[in-house]
Amino acid sequence: MDEALNLLRQDKWRLIDQSALGSHFHALQSFGTDDTLCESVGSGHAPATARAWVHHDTIVLGIQDTRLPFLQDGLDYLEACGYQYIVRNSGGLAVVLDEGVLNLSLVLPEKEKGIDINRGYDAMWFMIKEMFADFGKEIEAKEIPASYCPGSYDLSIDGKKFAGISQRRLKKGVAVQVYLCVTGSGSERAELIREFYARAMKGVETKFSYPDIQPEVMASLSELFGVEMTIQDVMLRFLEFLNANSRELASSYLEGEEIGLFDHYYNRFIERNERFLEQAASRQ
Repeated sequence: MDEALNLLRQDKWRLIDQSALGSHFHALQSFGTDDTLCESVGSGHAPATARAWVHHDTIVLGIQDTRLPFLQDGLDYLEACGYQYIVRNSGGLAVVLDEGVLNLSLVLPEKEKGIDINRGYDAMWFMIKEMFADFGKEIEAKEIPASYCPGSYDLSIDGKKFAGISQRRLKKGVAVQVYLCVTGSGSERAELIREFYARAMKGVETKFSYPDIQPEVMASLSELFGVEMTIQDVMLRFLEFLNANSRELASSYLEGEEIGLFDHYYNRFIERNERFLEQAASRQ
């Protein structure tokens, strides 16, 4: 864990706070932003960067989700429930983003040695444990198989998952990302994805194993801690952690060459997203 902690200690942390941009801030913009930051941080043109972001009523699908036998029926259900959807070009499966889910990205340079994948995961796990240490609850990192988008670095308390960690690596930059279910009902979010899979599979056997979701294994931090926690509360804890682990914490937005990079990566995500969905529709 000491190696993970070393990743978190930076001379300077740059913060990009996009947690309050509202419903018009699209998830594709976030994926474009993190890829932009991977390149700018990886090339040394920008310092280690932390980003916070919130999206309203969005389902982020994994590539495997586009291979569901009755995908369109599942997508129609999501739309009927008021959700938009996108496809990310990486691993993992469907997750829920809404105004009660805070996403955090830590974008780090690989430098000469590189960052082992588990070290990146451990760094995020350590940070989350430190951010909520005052509640005295053990936060475990282990797969919760009956959750949506299960993975070996699911974060849970008393067997109930509230967060999942992922990584994106590009141009010698590493973005370690976590979604934190802060407010609302974790089981209701899980029920939405459970029903999506039910409608998109209709009991048909598939080569890929999709999760058999049990909504009761998921919860929000508010539910787990028994307090009404807000996105702003967690943002304050995030800022305090970054400040304690750097000589300088500077707030900013994309700047200089990053503006052009963002246009490139954002447009590329739009094109890929459209292609994934078109290919999925052709298989229906």
